Amino acid sequence: MATALHHLSDYDPATIPSTKGMRFGIVVADWNDRYTYAMAEAAVETLRKHGVSDEDIDIKHVPGSFELVYGSAWMIRNMHVDAVIAIGCVIRGDTPHFDYICQGTTQGLAQLNANGDIPVIYGLLTCNNAEQAEARTGGVLGNKGTECAVTAIKMVAYGEK
Repeated sequence: MATALHHLSDYDPATIPSTKGMRFGIVVADWNDRYTYAMAEAAVETLRKHGVSDEDIDIKHVPGSFELVYGSAWMIRNMHVDAVIAIGCVIRGDTPHFDYICQGTTQGLAQLNANGDIPVIYGLLTCNNAEQAEARTGGVLGNKGTECAVTAIKMVAYGEK
């Protein structure tokens, strides 16, 4: 049975809470920067679209996706942000390296979320090939960075209703 493709950038702007007073951190992996930088740009554009000023968006870079855990933890401790968006991209190769990086990063980000007061948004693409990464960073499936920014806003407002 075929399923319809979900465009990652599709959302109802009316469902987005006010961003007044919110500060966001974005940690971006430099590895596979063609994809990670496109996601970071989409995240920033989406935050701006919903009223977040540039002064309330802090961006830091780490070498690769595995370092997103440290970068996110550092940002939580030192940058006074309300949410962190962790952006990375791992593309499967010929060795098990892909599995180790994806598992370790996922577990680390999940631990930060479960044990902290600041939401960490999972923006790690785990793709089998470059075409899948392209489709999710501005291609036919939209941009995962947009989805991450929307999620960050909603999670900061989560307990405020």
